[in-house]
Amino acid sequence: MTEREQLDGRQASKTVLVVDDNDDLLSLIAESLRKLGHYTVVTARDGAEGLERYFEARPDCVVIDVKMPKLDGYQLVKALRGDPDSSATPLVILTAMVQDKDQLAGFLSGADEYLTKPIGPLELVRAISDVLGRSEAERRQRQQALLEHLERQERQEQQERGEGN
Repeated sequence: MTEREQLDGRQASKTVLVVDDNDDLLSLIAESLRKLGHYTVVTARDGAEGLERYFEARPDCVVIDVKMPKLDGYQLVKALRGDPDSSATPLVILTAMVQDKDQLAGFLSGADEYLTKPIGPLELVRAISDVLGRSEAERRQRQQALLEHLERQERQEQQERGEGN
C-alpha cells in the first residue's frame, strides 16, 4: 500500500477546522486539505469564531494559527483542552513563530503538534493524518516527552547564558 493510499484511508470522512486570520492563507490551506487530504474543511478567521465553529462542526482535528484577534491560538488551545467535550480532539498549531520558547508555549498550552509556516501542503496533510492516527494516550505521551525535551533545552540555553542555577 502506498503512503497516499494509507493517508486516504485514515482521512475518509474526517473534518478539519482551520483557524487563521489571513484570508488568503486560510483559503489556500482549506483548498489543499480538501484536494490533497480529502478532508471536509470548516474555517474560522479568529480564535473566538474558531471556538464557536468547533462546537457547531465537532471536527476531528483543529489547525490553529497563533497570532489572531479576539482569542489567540494559545488561548484557543487552552479553551478546547479545558472543555470535556473538546479535550480529546487533536490540535495542531501552524504558525510563523519559530523560536523554541514559542514552541514550548504551544505544547504547554496543550497542542499535539507545532508546525511552522511556510509548510508544504503535503507535509500539512501528513501531519494531520499522523495526529489523527494516534490514540489519545499516544498523543499525551508524545506531548509529555516533547515538553520534557523542550524544557531541558530551555534550561541548557539559560545555563549557557549564565541565567539559571
